[in-house]
Amino acid sequence: MATGNHPYIGHPYIGMWVTADGHIRHELLPGGRYDEARGKRKSAYQGHYVITGDHIDYVDDTGFTADGDFIEGILYHAGMVLRREL
Repeated sequence: MATGNHPYIGHPYIGMWVTADGHIRHELLPGGRYDEARGKRKSAYQGHYVITGDHIDYVDDTGFTADGDFIEGILYHAGMVLRREL
């Protein structure tokens, strides 16, 4: 599905992922970037991601790396459990 500068257009994992309490809001953008809000702090973390199958690797703009896995509609990332916001 990769096209031009938007490698994830139409990918099923694109969109907003949120913790149950709504404190963490993690948006996967179609251009391969993400924007993570924490509480009232919008864009607390931003960077790039790569999805391979059901696995996601992140590199934030400071160089910090993390990863996660999508399992049965849930994103498990850095000890957090995030569900898709529809």
